[in-house]
Amino acid sequence: MAADLVFYTNPMSRGRIIRWMLEEVGCDYDTQIVDYASMKADPYLSINPMGKVPAIVHKGHVVTECAAICAYLAEAFPDAGLAPTEDERADYYRWLFFAAGPVEQAVTNKAAGFEPSAERERMFGYGNFDRTIDVLERAVQAQSYIAGERFTAADVYVGSQVAWGIQFGTVPRRDAFVAYAEKLTARDAARRAAAKDDALMPAPEPGAA
Repeated sequence: MAADLVFYTNPMSRGRIIRWMLEEVGCDYDTQIVDYASMKADPYLSINPMGKVPAIVHKGHVVTECAAICAYLAEAFPDAGLAPTEDERADYYRWLFFAAGPVEQAVTNKAAGFEPSAERERMFGYGNFDRTIDVLERAVQAQSYIAGERFTAADVYVGSQVAWGIQFGTVPRRDAFVAYAEKLTARDAARRAAAKDDALMPAPEPGAA
């Protein structure tokens, strides 16, 4: 019997964030692997016209964008306890969307070799890379988790940004980032998700080192 939730992903994509979130939620879901050529063509474009993964379809409703999917799943499956309490809500949404907006823009622009001049910083939502990273560092140091003293869906997204950043060198390897990433990636759900995606990775080419 098909699950109510279909997860469209590729193991070499930001879909790994949503795999982790789904494992934290513990719901039944079907996985559809989409290769990069298929993302840009029908029928997948009917799911996400942007031609990218991840995406989910839950009870006939499409949700795209990693931060939105994390927030949606936390609310759709409240028994998992990953949505914010009233006291956590402000920090939860603040840092979830800070990571999805300023951090994402600052990191990808810098990786692409572009940084706005001081005169043009007002045009960009993050201002400059160094300020954005400093603010992110203070956020992960302020409390045990990004929204308070317990793990929430916001940690899945923020933690993924931090862990990938220090792994690939797009975020500086500061002690606060390393400690935060290690705490989150040690979670059972994070390990299960990584194992499932790693098992789907393409086999290396013959003779590759």
